[in-house]
Amino acid sequence: VQLQASGGGLVQPGGSLRLSCAASGFTVDKFGVGWFRQAPGEEREFVSTITRSGSRTNYGDSVKGRFTISRDNAKDMVYLQMNSLKPEDTAVYYCAARYYGVSFNQNDYNYWGHGTLVTVSS
Repeated sequence: VQLQASGGGLVQPGGSLRLSCAASGFTVDKFGVGWFRQAPGEEREFVSTITRSGSRTNYGDSVKGRFTISRDNAKDMVYLQMNSLKPEDTAVYYCAARYYGVSFNQNDYNYWGHGTLVTVSS
């Protein structure tokens, strides 16, 4: 069972990136998925969640209106489209899967990926 986040990199302020979260060893359609991030020297924080079907999404206040989470269960993939990026979005981004549900609390998740680094800087 594995989750792998990818798509991070260096981007200028105002730019966009799309992160991907690939599931292997299990079918992601049985799991709610969340994205979390951890900036240097700070605690990991909630970014976004999406339910199993993709019918409901939630976002942290700091990313609302700029980030969009989506999923393709046929491909066992979850995505995070990040637009209008700001320097304060710089962090390692993690995807996590929770059996049958979603949560704002990272401790409720069953599986975690290794994370992908996003750096927003000019």
